[in-house]
Amino acid sequence: MAGAVGGLAGGVVFGGLMAMMGMLGMIASLVGSSSAIVGFLVHLVISVLIGLALTIPGAGVLRKGLIISAVVGLVYGMLWWVLGPLLIMPTMMGMPLFTFDAGSGASLMGHAVYGLIVGLVASLIIRRGR
Repeated sequence: MAGAVGGLAGGVVFGGLMAMMGMLGMIASLVGSSSAIVGFLVHLVISVLIGLALTIPGAGVLRKGLIISAVVGLVYGMLWWVLGPLLIMPTMMGMPLFTFDAGSGASLMGHAVYGLIVGLVASLIIRRGR
């Protein structure tokens, strides 16, 4: 549950950033839509799943404290920046892999913020449930 809540919290924040940058339509295209609302919902589902993927094997590390959880979250978010927009999404859309453009830096920052939030929120929930 901690990963799902952390993923949702991080997904809402990152989704807001994506909305301001006009990126949600691209996320919606993964399911054949161009709607920003659909893109936001797809992004939230992915965010929850990725949050769960951190906490299922990593709950022990996230119990150790907020600083280590913040670092783990940042690294995890940056890992998903490589896996998501640089590898998985281009593969699904028939685009070249590892393409860097004007939005790549903003995407990296958004993924890092997402990971930071997931790590911290999940850690707080896990530590509270001791």
